[in-house]
Amino acid sequence: MNFITVSGPPSSGKTSVLLKTIEVFIDRGLKVGVVKFDCLSTDDDLLYKKMNIPVKKGLSGALCPDHYFVSNVEEIFQWGLDIDADILISESAGLCNRCSPYIKEIKAVCVIDNLSGVGTPKKIGPMLKSADVVVITKGDIVSQAEREVFASRVNAVNPASIIMNINGLTGQGAFELASVLHNDKSANIETLTGKELRFPMPSALCSYCLGETKIGAEHQMGNVRKMDIKND
Repeated sequence: MNFITVSGPPSSGKTSVLLKTIEVFIDRGLKVGVVKFDCLSTDDDLLYKKMNIPVKKGLSGALCPDHYFVSNVEEIFQWGLDIDADILISESAGLCNRCSPYIKEIKAVCVIDNLSGVGTPKKIGPMLKSADVVVITKGDIVSQAEREVFASRVNAVNPASIIMNINGLTGQGAFELASVLHNDKSANIETLTGKELRFPMPSALCSYCLGETKIGAEHQMGNVRKMDIKND
């Protein structure tokens, strides 16, 4: 089975791009399954169900979405095998821009949009910098010059990636993305057990992680980082 991880900031157009790309996969006779990860709420799973695409939804709630993802990815991969999927796609929103839900030897896609601002690529960490493919959306709303500047900023932080402009509404560019994501080499993944993440997860285990709500140094324990205000 071919396993693909897709992430990106909220409302960047991940689901729209995936729906158009999955249409291409279906036209090629491939069975696709999707797992949607989010924090508090999402109705994106209903969009996949309307296309008769097998889908699972996972909400991390109070947990870090990345930790929730990596704790469940082995089980969702097995689910993909159980439904005889040719391609399994995991979709998650990088809510803190520090997220790193990518796995070594597994195709990784980051979706960002032109409207987020030309300075955004520098603000996004491993979610963008370690992706194999960077999909830029909403290019129809900005000028050609803005598209080129934004793409150059993306290339500056991740020069090894394939950069593609895709319209999530019309599907322009989805065929090319489908061809990049699915090939003979990527279709033979048998298990995720033992594979490694491309980058360590965000690290924190403090009193607030465990449910503390009061403000004050006496209530702060564990992995706490303070700003160096006096030397500014």
